[in-house]
Amino acid sequence: MKVEKIEVIDFDKKSALQCALKVAKEYFGKTPDRVKYLGGGSFGIAVGVHYKSGRSAVIKFLRSDGMLEKEVHDLKLLKRHCPIKIPSVFFARKRGGGIPADCYGMETIEGKSCLFSFGMLLKGKRYRQQFADQITSALHSIHEYTGEKFGDTMSPECDDWLDFYRPFALSVLKAAERLYVAGRLSRTIIDVMHSAWAKFDVIFSEKVERACLIHGDLNVGNIMVGKGYKISGIIDPLNSMYADREYDLFQFDNLTGKRFFLRETYIKKYGASRYCMQKLAFYGLWNEVYCYIRSGVLVGIIMNPLVKNMKRQLEKI
Repeated sequence: MKVEKIEVIDFDKKSALQCALKVAKEYFGKTPDRVKYLGGGSFGIAVGVHYKSGRSAVIKFLRSDGMLEKEVHDLKLLKRHCPIKIPSVFFARKRGGGIPADCYGMETIEGKSCLFSFGMLLKGKRYRQQFADQITSALHSIHEYTGEKFGDTMSPECDDWLDFYRPFALSVLKAAERLYVAGRLSRTIIDVMHSAWAKFDVIFSEKVERACLIHGDLNVGNIMVGKGYKISGIIDPLNSMYADREYDLFQFDNLTGKRFFLRETYIKKYGASRYCMQKLAFYGLWNEVYCYIRSGVLVGIIMNPLVKNMKRQLEKI
């Protein structure tokens, strides 16, 4: 994974809606009767296209070059190994012909993100535990698919997990130090990172034996629920790899994830390494700093709890 800022294509909501009409007509032979902005982030914008016939699709526009092939590859790979629906990819299109960004079309997953299904937060413990059982079982099915080497799903090259992860983590730390010197990262964050790095060999002392396929971004925001709050799908993998399976678990505690016992349930069912909680704290903090380096956007509501958790976990070693 490259540790550098991504050059983002100037592509806004209005442009996405207009381009979705054109792209949908190209691939479905008819202009959609309705388009709807579904959401966007630093690197992507999703638009729903709908026809009176009932046909629908989601078109995702990528605001950076070099992302299209991997996103399509990873969606197809994960779909083959996940018992919960992951959207099928209908087409992939490189930018050009009046469309300024790469994009792809995929199956519509009914419902809305668990993160915005606020009624779920009020559900009883029994329901929330059932939800956790379903999600963790699905994630474990993905983890059961393994590779011979560790690394990116499209080109895994490392025999050992730390041969892949240690250089990446060091690159993130060095980039964070440069941001701190430039006044763009706080003293609190860089101090915690230095403390964690000093304990790297302890935290990662237990060898990772299996190169497991991971989703890379399975938090409550990427779990879809439909009528009756039934799980309808999993979306938006990010940086999927053959990796330490525990790399997939830190996202479970982000946002409202703790309310659903996701991380605890996975560990209870499938076990964990000795320093699992310290690893998850490290993975979570480093991932968020990496996202900040790449996007230039620091999300305090996510970053601040990760910093505090890293401090707590270091005290337990």
